[in-house]
Amino acid sequence: MSLTSSDIARIASLARLELQPAESARLLTQMNDFFGIVEQMRSVDTHGLEPLAHPVITQSDMVLRLRPDLVSEPNQREANQKSAPAVERGLFLVPKVID
Repeated sequence: MSLTSSDIARIASLARLELQPAESARLLTQMNDFFGIVEQMRSVDTHGLEPLAHPVITQSDMVLRLRPDLVSEPNQREANQKSAPAVERGLFLVPKVID
């Protein structure tokens, strides 16, 4: 996929940007370079490969360093909700904005 100067002008118009000719030319080059990289990645055959949840998982001797899931702050729900105009069963009540 390759963009043209008219594509850049249309994108700039949609984004409400006013580009100088030098900026437009630089943006055209940068975006075409970006799309070139995307096309390279799309051309790689990934059939039969299982997606990874995290890239570190591929390293068998490496373990994710996760912090312990411990409560570190006291529960101050009631104090935080004192200034709320409406609270019910520990939840903030707000006006309905979508029908």
